[in-house]
Amino acid sequence: MDFQFTEEQDMLRNFARSFMEDKITKEHVREMENDELGFSEDLWKEMAEMGWMGLVFPEEYGGQGMGFFELAVLLEEMGRACCPGPFFSTVLCGMSIMDAGSEDQKKEYLPKIGDGSLKMALALLEPAGTLSPEGISAQATAEGDDYVLNGTKLFVSDANAADYLLVAAKTGNGITMFVADAKSAGINTTMLTTIASDKQAEVVLENVKVPKANVLGEVDKGWDVAQKIIQRGAIGKCAEIIGGAQFVLDMTIEYSKERVQFGKPIGSFQAVQHHGANMATDVDGSKFITYEAAWLMGEGEPCAKEISMAKAWCSDAYQRILTTAHQVHGAIGFTMDHDLQLYFRRGKAAELAFGDADYHREMVACEMGV
Repeated sequence: MDFQFTEEQDMLRNFARSFMEDKITKEHVREMENDELGFSEDLWKEMAEMGWMGLVFPEEYGGQGMGFFELAVLLEEMGRACCPGPFFSTVLCGMSIMDAGSEDQKKEYLPKIGDGSLKMALALLEPAGTLSPEGISAQATAEGDDYVLNGTKLFVSDANAADYLLVAAKTGNGITMFVADAKSAGINTTMLTTIASDKQAEVVLENVKVPKANVLGEVDKGWDVAQKIIQRGAIGKCAEIIGGAQFVLDMTIEYSKERVQFGKPIGSFQAVQHHGANMATDVDGSKFITYEAAWLMGEGEPCAKEISMAKAWCSDAYQRILTTAHQVHGAIGFTMDHDLQLYFRRGKAAELAFGDADYHREMVACEMGV
């Protein structure tokens, strides 16, 4: 692959960075951590007007017709800015509708996602905590023209803002994906306290009726849809990680030039220089492995191994980068008034999302046949 960005990709990156530096300040990020909704509706509308919500959807459904790599470019800038809101949750569910949905479903949901009027959340993980069909215990029972859903979903990102939930549940001989109205009777949402102060929830489904027309894809064959969601989610989190990692590196190098100890900048000491070199190595390594996986995904090439390699590497590398940044900053980096803690907390959440490093190392081993 060619690691040179196209002119269109550079324009997207530069405009996104300019917008977020102007509108999504660290003060805004802190404010949204304590906000009940967790994001600004006004900024959401602005992002939709720029075409970001429909970036990867075909033009016939109101989208921009760009690819997954362009989405990764945008997510990298969002990770750099600690951008709050249900963007990735919504687009991730929308891509599943784009892949597996009927023509009626595509026409119903994709234009609304693209114009910002519809938000979605993925209800996949359960108390078993595994990303496998065996980890799904929620049940869907056919009754007339509906399915009735019962079960508990955990760590549902942005469920508080969602208009629809993409729910995985057991049916007769497999797993089926459903598009459920988030305001349906029987859906009970409880917000969770998380390390990243993001908006994740426990969602309990009690006799929730979902029309059969809202089955996404084929009955009993929904795990294929779920697997692609996990893969896209993993590489999307890698993109957010590399954006945050580059910001942390830049912030740490700048601090090492300004912080004076023993009469000279601490960056002049060899130990601190080695810290910076190790961080830079991890940042660039994470970028290249992420770009490769995102490019393969966008090209429709087999990439399960590359995605899991990227998620395992980026998850570990970001923790090394953040730990080293704290060592260079010293005590000030641990205070809530400093920006470093924003990235540390989000880095831990990103490490666990869509499979941690251990999970993805197992996936790599499976892909190699061992």
